[in-house]
Amino acid sequence: MLAVRPLAIALAAALAALPTAAATARAAVPKPTIVAKPIPFTAKRKREMAAYAERHYGIDGYRLAHPHVIVEHYTETTTFSAAYNTFAPDLPDSELHELPATCAHFVIDRDGTIYQLVSTAIMCRHTVGLNWTAIGIEHVGMSDADVLGDRAELAASLRLTRWLRCRYGIAVKDVIGHAESLSSPYHRERVARLRTQTHGDMRHADMAVYRRELAAKGGCGGAPGKS
Repeated sequence: MLAVRPLAIALAAALAALPTAAATARAAVPKPTIVAKPIPFTAKRKREMAAYAERHYGIDGYRLAHPHVIVEHYTETTTFSAAYNTFAPDLPDSELHELPATCAHFVIDRDGTIYQLVSTAIMCRHTVGLNWTAIGIEHVGMSDADVLGDRAELAASLRLTRWLRCRYGIAVKDVIGHAESLSSPYHRERVARLRTQTHGDMRHADMAVYRRELAAKGGCGGAPGKS
């Protein structure tokens, strides 16, 4: 038995030295250039987010842990600054009149600049039923066609989305448009009147095009369409 112990110790050390699948994926997919442009997410806003999470999902806290979904949106603005100025003030939204204010983790400008507004460790109000487990990406534009037809914006979106999904182990099928939110297996909502609430941005047909382009960029290990 004593002779076996050095071999077991050596084997354990060798296994510990092997990179994890997540680390390998992160190394294989380069992080795009991201410009930090944080909106104020004060202690008050965090308390409001925690209260929202309890009210809508039965979750105690404002942290976004282990996201399973990425939701693509467009801003209904023509500039990044207009979108930023919508999300920055912590005011009740004009549609549901709740706090905290709506927000997205990232906004992509028409020239392909990627801005990060909120840490991916914090929930953002961007998609009813999915805020508890979804990263939100907004694209400056007025329509799906604006996003898909702008090569610089679309290319930046695909780079960011691929990096995020590989970082968090999110499948291509769980990269969805806001208009697809009700069909997500992760959708859940405790408030009955909101269980069928969604928006029309990034519809299924357009997201099918987006997902094909995303898969064609390669999987998390470098092989097209994998993982």
